[in-house]
Amino acid sequence: MRAVSCREPFALELVDRPAPVAAPGEVLVRMRRVGLCGTDYHIFAGNQPFLSYPRVMGHELAGEIAAVPDGSALRVGQRVTINPYLACGTCVACRKGKPNCCTRIAVLGVHVDGGMQDVIAVPERAVIAADDLTLEQAAMVEFLAIGAHAVARAALSEGERVLVAGAGPIGVAVALFARLDGAEVTIIDTRATRLDHARTRLGFDDVITVDDGIRDALSARTGGDFFDCVFDATGNIHAMRAGLGYVANGGRYVLVSVVPDDLIFADPEFHRREATLIASRNALSSDFNRVLAAIRGGDIPTDALHTHSVDAEELPERMPQLIAAADHVLKAIVTF
Repeated sequence: MRAVSCREPFALELVDRPAPVAAPGEVLVRMRRVGLCGTDYHIFAGNQPFLSYPRVMGHELAGEIAAVPDGSALRVGQRVTINPYLACGTCVACRKGKPNCCTRIAVLGVHVDGGMQDVIAVPERAVIAADDLTLEQAAMVEFLAIGAHAVARAALSEGERVLVAGAGPIGVAVALFARLDGAEVTIIDTRATRLDHARTRLGFDDVITVDDGIRDALSARTGGDFFDCVFDATGNIHAMRAGLGYVANGGRYVLVSVVPDDLIFADPEFHRREATLIASRNALSSDFNRVLAAIRGGDIPTDALHTHSVDAEELPERMPQLIAAADHVLKAIVTF
């Protein structure tokens, strides 16, 4: 059986490994599509804070059922996506209904081997029917759920001013669901190409390239009030520190990015705003359900999100190329 393994930073290889055997309560899924995201690029580059090597990457997953337990509601051949956040079900977070931040969470492709392999065994509860989606759409559900979860955490109201910092896949996902909730969305990024894609293909008219005058530009757009809610999806510690300055008094700051650094704010600025600081980690089943409904309803332009396709056999060679061309890559999907 083929698997794409990252044995150490910058060392991606196609390896043979034994086919998995399903444990009781597990489903075997034949992988067909695997989305690449910032986490995978960070794993490749050696700066993902929750990972040890070697690791089979892949957590944005679409496939077909290969085997099911007796009595399962799933069927062989069924198209599915997978919730990659495998929670313990008993810890303090799980007891509060927050398995996305389980104290013993095992994320496929990060803490345990993921879906960049021909067949994967996963708990039946993690498998989500996606019969009426294309394989490409099914492979995009997870990253869109990250954005849906961040927006749910923010509890936006109709007409609120929202700033999304970062026009990569996660930032775009946040912007899409914030717009669906009726917010007025502004997107900023250092990469003009990403912003142009958000404007021309995704319909976001208010996009601004970050430069030395960004604070003045944002102040001018809001009459000096700044934004009711700011989402950071940059993956950059300097941008995360700067983001507090764009939050309106009484506003919220939602951190979707995860970086291996200390995040430090000026306490007087934080208190002057009486700002609410919110972390957003992973996603819940309700977020996956919202994404599925939005795709089915035609509210998510999935064709515009999917920009690149890669065959699994070519990924060890193509991965550095995709990273080098990051300004032009929104969502690359690997075909198995």
